[in-house]
Amino acid sequence: MSEKDILLQSIKDFLTPKMLKYALLPFIISIIVMYILFFVAAGIGVEQLGTMHVESSQTTMQNGIPHTETLEAELEGSAIMKFLMSYTITSWLATFFIYIIGGFLTIYLSIFVAIIIIGFLTPFVLKELHLRHYRDIEMVGYSNPIHAIFLAIKYSAIMILLFFLLIPFYFIPLVNIVAINIPLYYFFHKMLTFDVSSSICTKEEVKQIEFFNKNNIRVKTLLLYLVSLVPFAIFFGAIFFVIYLGHTYFLEVKKIRNI
Repeated sequence: MSEKDILLQSIKDFLTPKMLKYALLPFIISIIVMYILFFVAAGIGVEQLGTMHVESSQTTMQNGIPHTETLEAELEGSAIMKFLMSYTITSWLATFFIYIIGGFLTIYLSIFVAIIIIGFLTPFVLKELHLRHYRDIEMVGYSNPIHAIFLAIKYSAIMILLFFLLIPFYFIPLVNIVAINIPLYYFFHKMLTFDVSSSICTKEEVKQIEFFNKNNIRVKTLLLYLVSLVPFAIFFGAIFFVIYLGHTYFLEVKKIRNI
């Protein structure tokens, strides 16, 4: 089956009533989680702005002797917000950064949350694909809940570590766009390929597929990741990602087993 055929078949499978029903779950749960996280983060941000220390100094000359006057003040409660919003430029900048940073974090967190959620739905989606197209292929699988949780923690820790290690590159224009996406793509690729492969293949088959098709699979997950950066795409497309990679792994296993 050509790559075009795999893509078209994946779209057809995704548009079936059962798959669309599965697609709604990540959407609903992710929206709820993201709204909670957004308001919690916003509340913390406003609270941090609750107090600001303002200090200014002015030096004047009196009879040839310099005199320095220092003015100190504390802006508390909503005073800081009133201070920022009292000037057009500061008002615009504050609003701009709140929405830009908030939107940026929302997209990245939505990808992280959606990947975790679809991990629970992947077996059901792949079983449906199995019944529809691959009944002649036994779904062996090799994982268990404890192993899956361990790997999720491991990949999350490595992702966080990469975020810190790449900090110097975040200040270089254009390079920062790539650098800031590397950690999350790593998590996206690892979790998605693990969820799909561990439900279909044996460990030995996974090693063979990764050895002979490593670049092909990376290209696919990279394209899927880029699609997920489109706002709200991950909410609707998460199940499609599983279907698309599911077809890929089923076909590779079919070749290995000479079915």
